[in-house]
This record gives sequence, structure tokens and C-alpha cells, in this order.
Amino acid sequence: MTSRLTRLMGAALALLVTACSGAGADSGTNGTTGIDGARILQADGGEWLSYGRTYDEQRFSPLDQINPGTIGELGLAWYADMDTARGQEATPLVIDGKIYVTTAWSKVKAFDAANGKPLWDYDPKVPGETGVKACCDVVNRGLAAWGNMLFLGTLDGRLVALDRGTGREIWSTVTVDQGAAYTITGAPRVIDGMVIIGNGGAEFGVRGFVAAYDAATGKQLWKFYTVPDRPGANEAEYLKTAEATWKGEYWNIGGGGTVWDAMAYDPQLGLLYVGVGNGSPWNQAYRSPGGGDNLYLSSIIAIRVKTGEYAWHYQTTPGETWDYTATQHIMLADLEIDGKARKVLMQAPKNGFFYVIDRATGEFISANNFVPVNWATGVDPVSGRPIENPDARVDKTGKPYIVSPGPLGAHNWHPMAYDANQKLVFIPAQITAYPYIPAAGWKPSKLGFNVGMDTANNAMPADNAVREEARKATKGILIAWDPVAQKERWRVTLGGPWNGGVLATAGGLVFQGNAMGNFVAYDSAQGKQLWSFPAQTGVVAAPMTYSIDGQQYVAVLAGWGGAWAITAGVLSDMSGPVRNISRLLVFKLGGTAKLPDMPAADELPLDPPGLTAAADVVAAGAGHYGRYCTVCHGDAAIQASGRGGIIPDLRYSGTLASAENWQMIVHDGALKDNGMVAFASVLGKSEIDSIRHYVIARANEDKALMAQKAAAK
Repeated sequence: MTSRLTRLMGAALALLVTACSGAGADSGTNGTTGIDGARILQADGGEWLSYGRTYDEQRFSPLDQINPGTIGELGLAWYADMDTARGQEATPLVIDGKIYVTTAWSKVKAFDAANGKPLWDYDPKVPGETGVKACCDVVNRGLAAWGNMLFLGTLDGRLVALDRGTGREIWSTVTVDQGAAYTITGAPRVIDGMVIIGNGGAEFGVRGFVAAYDAATGKQLWKFYTVPDRPGANEAEYLKTAEATWKGEYWNIGGGGTVWDAMAYDPQLGLLYVGVGNGSPWNQAYRSPGGGDNLYLSSIIAIRVKTGEYAWHYQTTPGETWDYTATQHIMLADLEIDGKARKVLMQAPKNGFFYVIDRATGEFISANNFVPVNWATGVDPVSGRPIENPDARVDKTGKPYIVSPGPLGAHNWHPMAYDANQKLVFIPAQITAYPYIPAAGWKPSKLGFNVGMDTANNAMPADNAVREEARKATKGILIAWDPVAQKERWRVTLGGPWNGGVLATAGGLVFQGNAMGNFVAYDSAQGKQLWSFPAQTGVVAAPMTYSIDGQQYVAVLAGWGGAWAITAGVLSDMSGPVRNISRLLVFKLGGTAKLPDMPAADELPLDPPGLTAAADVVAAGAGHYGRYCTVCHGDAAIQASGRGGIIPDLRYSGTLASAENWQMIVHDGALKDNGMVAFASVLGKSEIDSIRHYVIARANEDKALMAQKAAAK
């Protein structure tokens, strides 16, 4: 009774707050003014009111006080330390002179945007064991604003409304089945009082959807599934159409298709655009035996936002089998193509092609690869379908194949930016490859990576020469792309993949943080580096900019982490040893603030116990490690970021010497509050101990490789 009364009171207060905000110009509580669609559409650059600044998600600011002529004066204005040493992916919002940012573990912090004075913070207290459901770190990409409220999606699947002035929770709605492996890491959007949120979890066997909730009360208004239920159970026509593109009993393993990041909105057309993720499992031979396009995986879908009805779709990777999501940044623009003005949607998804689509109809206009790819030779200019390389279809051949791009893509979630003055899209891209090996006799599991691929036998071998060749073939790049000509204008080559999102400004600048620990400004026309700041940590989030009292600021949330950092093993530190020192960094012309000295790194010796297990035990452990451990602890048991404060590198663990302590953690879940849940439901004690022996074997191999390299110097 008490909890019901609390919810009713919260909903009533939310209605009152929303009503007080009016059209966005009225004063709210605590010196805030209300946000509505008109204010987001008419944003003048002084504020940053939505994840991509405006509904078109161009991430371009009209502010120009900071420009090539003044960039030399840019300095740190203030900074704030975060209390989570995990990946930081959020873009802050700035409203009424206050800056709001989310951090890892779905926490929210508010500061005075001019001087960094802390105002309030909010912790949704996400249970630590939720971490095992997250494929790609316990990250969060940001907030949405409407009226005098902020909206947050939490890792455990809640949508929360906060009072913007105080940080007090107004309402909270569970948006997913929390018994399944759903998560939320993306930022919500708000359109006409409807909060739009999707979810993640396609690697763990869920069915994707996006839904709209009433901003005042948290009540669900509509729900849009991206893949069909079993035949006969689908009422919507678009799902009945999709049924024919699937084979087998796909509904028993979820199907995937989660909407975990990209959204954009055209108010004139009344269309919401969402990007749809990969299949569950990746391997189509298990997901949909017999093939098919598997609608609406790896698709861009246009939804009539008022009703949640299907409008159109375009599928970037039919029948995907490589984790080629279409959840990457979607942006809207008006371009002149072949002498005609076209309202377009642009995307550079994981599969390595840059797409230009008519956003009113879904008509394919053009596509070209922006990095080298080998899974397809191009996109058919008439049908808009990829021209596939048959050898890359490991689900059909049953044979291993090194495919480019790999599952983390040619471009991942890191936001792009579009400068209409330069007519360029800036893409934080990467060149990667991955040995896809179909798993034999695969079955879904309650825990672990349900992808249908052999993630043990494709581990990086303990061979310095092989590792060096892999490093040479892997790159991070910032590309300036002409979307009309579908070609590169300029590029900057960076140390390795997983560099930050991008901001473009009317000052003729492009800002990007990188995995090398620098925050950099480039000339947008030529790509020349004009300025750099040592951030002391890898930067993966996108910057943003705002102005207060005529002073322009640039802000970026710094903190190394995310999928590449925790899963890529020996390749994860290609940009150098990267640590996690999570901070919000804010710059202005004439800024004189200084970061503390970089703390000394702890260089631990790799000194594992001797290997005593038989080869077959180690081999079994490798299989279990690949299935259940790689996604968090790194390929081949190498967690380079573990020495930077993200997730422990098991090769250095003191528990390797104690079978009893290892069982307490892995079997019993002694560290579940840190995200390390009990695996007793899927692994027996002997299987768990075989993982320990595999890690011991790997640690001894790497110790020998280190000695080899040292002797060769």
C-alpha cells in the first residue's frame, strides 16, 4: 500500500512539474525552465538539450568563439572526478547554466556549468550482478530532458524521471523483463512528451524492442518489437511480413534485434528513426537454419512516433551473421544530390559501408565502403543489397574465415558529426578483422556469450610474431567523408581503435578524444591538428559545447573502457598502456586549471603458479573461458585494461594458486556485488577449475613471451 501511494504521489508531482513548464519559457522549480520540442528545435548553441544536441543528431554547434585563430588560448576551465572507474561514454546536457552527466553504473551528476560546483548526484543503485548481462561494460551514454525533468535509462532496465533542479526521483518504471539478460546503456529521447527508450542484450538471447512512455507518469504508451514472435502470435502486419524471412524455431532463442543506441527524429514527417542490432545468436545457422533476411535485424526502421506504427525500413545487412548491427549513429540532413534537394538519413554502421537513405520513404540512394571490407564487394546500386563474398558466410560454409570488419565494426557507437558548411561527415572509424569460427553443436546457455561462434579456438595465439602482425593490421582513424560523392576527403590515423566520438563547430573545428589519452582539435577543412590536451586516460565519449555569459566552453567526459577495452586482449592497448581515470573535463579560452599529476602506475610482475594440469584439462578450460569469460576478462585471458582499473586481469590474480578461493568466486559468487556472479548454474566445479588451469597456462605462456621480448632488445 505504501509503495503504491508513493508511486501515485510521484506521478501527481510529475504532472504538476510538467504543467508548470508550459511551452518551455516559464520558470520551474530551483531556477530551471521547462524544455519542450520547440526549445530543442530552436536551440541556438548556448545549451545542449538532447543527446545529439538537436533531433537531427548532427552534433554540430553554431558556436564559433573557439576557432583556428583562438584555439591556442584554449585551456582547462575546471574538472570533476567521477566515482566510477569504468568506461565513460556519456554526452552531457547543459540547461540553464547547469551541466548534467551520467557515468558508469547509471549514476547522474549535476554541476554549475561555469565553475564546476557540484549541485547534486543520483545513484539508482543498480545491483552489481547486473554487470554480467552487459556485453560491453557497465556504461551509460546520457540523459534526456523534458519540462523540468531529466530521464535516465539504467543498466538493469529501469526508466527513471528526476527533478532537474534537485536530482530527486519522481518516478521509475521497469521497461524490460529483469529476469532476462536485458540492459539499457543508451540515452533516451523525448518527443512531444513521450520518452523513447530501447535496450540491449542480443548476445544473451533476448527479443529487441523500443517503447514510448508518458513523460509525466512513466506509463507505457506504445511498444514496437523489432523481430517477430512465433508464427501466428504476431498481430502487427509488419511482424507478419517479417515471419516469412525467418526459419526454424527462432523465437525460442530470442532473435535479438535490440535498439541499444541510435535514434533520430524528423518533426515535419512525424517519424522516429531507430537502429536495430544483431541477431541472437550471431551465427544464422543456429538462429534461422535455412537462412532468410531475418527482418528487422541490422535495419534502420522509421516509426510513426505518435502511434508507434511501422512506416518503412531499410536493412543494411540481410541475414546478418557477423554482429553487424545498424545501431550506430543515425543523423538527418538535407543534401543536394544529382541537382535535387533530398531529405536524407545517413549512417555508417558496423559493416563498413556509409549509407544515404531517403528519410521520407526509406528509398536507398547510395552506399560506399569507408574502410576496407571483405565480407562484401559492394552494395547493389538498384536493390541496395550487399553483394556478399560467399566465403565470408561462415554460417553456410561451416568453415572459419577472417572477416573484415570484425564484430566491433568499422564504426561502433561513438557519435559522428556533420558540418553542413564543409558538407562533411566526420566518422570515428576503425580497421579491424576477426576470425569467425562456427561453433559445433552449439546450445544456448543461461549465462555467457550466446553467439553460436567458437570463441575459444579463435583466441589470439601465444606467438609474438602473430600478435605483431595483428597489431599492424588494426587501426583507428578519423575520416572526413563526403556523403554526396561517397568518398573520403581527409583522414587522421590514430594509434589504435576505440577512439572517441566527434563534435563539429561553426568555428571550423572538429574535436575528438582518443585512446592515446589526448583530447584534440582539428581543422575541419583539412584535418590538420591544431590543439591537444593530455587527458591522462583514454577518451571514448563524444565532446559537446555550450556558452554562458558570452563565454564558449567545450566539455568531454573522459574515462577508458567499453567493449574494445575489456574484450580485445592483446590488441586493447594498441594506443599505449591506457588507464581509467574518470573525469569530466571542461575547457574555455584563457582556462588555467591544472589536472593533478598522473598517479604512478603499479607495474605488477607476472608470476603465476606453475602449470600442473594435463593438456586436455587446459583445452577444456579454454572452451569454457571463451564461452563464459572472454566478454569481460579479455581474449586469451589478457585484460590489458585490468592494470588500468577496469576489470581484473586474471593472469595476475592471487586466486590462481588457490582452487578453493577460485571456487568461492566463480562457483559461489562471492564477488557478485562487483558483477562477478555465481556460474554454478552452468558450470560444474571441475569445469570451473579447468578455467583456472587455462588461465595459469596462459599466464605462463605470456611470461615466457615477455622474457623473449626482453632478451631480444
